[in-house]
Amino acid sequence: MNKTIRIASGQGFWGDLIDAPYHQVTRGPVDYIMMDFLAEVTMSIMQKQKLRNPELGYARDLPGQISRMLPHIVEKNIKVITNGGGVNPLACRDAIFREAEKQGIKGLKVGVVVGDDILDNIDALMAAGIELRNMESDDAISGIRDRIVSANVYFGAFPIVEALRQGAQIIITGRTTDTGLTLAPMIHEFGWEADDWDKLAAGTVAGHILECGGQSSGGNFLADWKSVPDLAHIGFPIAEAHPDGTVFITKHENTGGLVSEATVKEQLLYEIGDPTEYITPDCIADFTSIRLKQEGENRVKVYDVKGRPFTPFYKVSASYHDGYSAVGTLTYTWPEALEKAQAADQILRTRLSDLGLEFDEIRSEFVGHNSCFGPLATMPEEINELVLRIGVRGKNRDHLVRFGQELAPLILTGPPSVTGFAGGRPKPSDVIAYWPALIPKTAVTPHVIVEEN
Repeated sequence: MNKTIRIASGQGFWGDLIDAPYHQVTRGPVDYIMMDFLAEVTMSIMQKQKLRNPELGYARDLPGQISRMLPHIVEKNIKVITNGGGVNPLACRDAIFREAEKQGIKGLKVGVVVGDDILDNIDALMAAGIELRNMESDDAISGIRDRIVSANVYFGAFPIVEALRQGAQIIITGRTTDTGLTLAPMIHEFGWEADDWDKLAAGTVAGHILECGGQSSGGNFLADWKSVPDLAHIGFPIAEAHPDGTVFITKHENTGGLVSEATVKEQLLYEIGDPTEYITPDCIADFTSIRLKQEGENRVKVYDVKGRPFTPFYKVSASYHDGYSAVGTLTYTWPEALEKAQAADQILRTRLSDLGLEFDEIRSEFVGHNSCFGPLATMPEEINELVLRIGVRGKNRDHLVRFGQELAPLILTGPPSVTGFAGGRPKPSDVIAYWPALIPKTAVTPHVIVEEN
C-alpha cells in the first residue's frame, strides 16, 4: 500500500486550458492525472457529432493532449483517468493508440469503460416497466421519446478501479461521475473496501475539489480575487491523498494561483444541493462534516469527512430536442443609450407581433445595465454605451428565421446611434433540453475493456 499518492487535476471542462495537463506532468511529481470533460449538455453535443461521423463523439482535444504527455507519462509511470470518451470512448482509445504509434510507443495499455450509453435501450427499459421519470417534474420520458438526443448513466469509481487492476495506464470512460475520476485511484492504491463509507466520502470530496480544474486554486475566486497571484500562469490543484482518507490540496511550486481554505471552500459549495447528502454511485458524502486547515503556503488539509451507503439508483443524464433559439445584438451609444435600446426592443417586439410570429419566449437584456442583475440593477448617472441582446425560442423554425430578418432593419428604421451588427442575421440553432432521471442499478451494467497497442 502506498503511503501517499498525488492526483492532479488536468481539465475542468471541455474547453479548459489546453496546456494544463502537460504542465501538471512536467512541473512537479504526480502519480495520476484526472481530466474532467463532461457537462450535461456536452453529451448531447458529442452524440450529434457521432451521428454525423461514427468516428467522433469524444473530446477531440484529448488525443492531442495525451500525445503531448505520452513521453512523460510513460517514463514516469503516470496514469491518466478521463471521462473525455464521451459517447464514443472506443473511438477515443483508437485515436490515442494512433498517437502512440506516431511516437513509436508500444505496449501502452488503455482501459475503456462502456455501458453508460442507454440511448438504444430506452424502449426495452420502458417495455420492462422501467420508466425514466424527470427528477424535477416527474414527467415520463415516453412523452419526449421521439425527441431524445442522448441518454447516459453516471457510473462511479469502481469500473475505473477494475481497469487499474488490469494494468491500464490510460483509462477512457463515458459518463462517469466527476468525483469518481479522483476517488478511483485512492480505492485502487489504498485497498479501500466498497463499504468504507468515510474513506469513500473523503475521496469523493477530494474529487469534487479537483473536478473544476483551476477553480479551487484561485480561478473564479469570488471572496478575494485580487489576492490571487499570477492567474495568467495558474497552477491547477493537486490532491495529495493518504490511506486514512486525509487529503492535502496543493499545487506545483512556482506556478500562479492560490490554494487556501477560502478557495477550497468556494469549490466545495459549487453545484451542491443538500450538503448533508452529496449522492454519488459510490457513497453519500456529508459535506457538513468536512474540516479544513491551512497547513502552509498553498496547502490545505481536508479531513474528518463522513459518509453513508449509496442508494440503489444511478442518475441518468438525458437530453432531447426542444425547438430552436436565435439571439441577436445591437449596440447603442450615448446620449440616452438605455432609452434608445429600450425603444428598439419595443419596436422589434411590435413588428414581431404584427407579423403573427409565435415564440415560447422572447427575452431582452440590456448588457451594461441589467443583464446580470435584472430588476435589481441600479441606474447609473450616465451610460456611455449599451448592448441590446434579444433572443427568441420556439418550435417553429421559420418564425425564428423571420426574427433574424427583422433585427437588422432597426439600424435604419429605429433609434439613432446604433452599431455592432457585423455578424449577419442571427440564425436558429437547436435547443437541447436536459432530462435528469433515476434508474435502478440492476438495470444497467458497466463493462471494462483493457487493450494494449
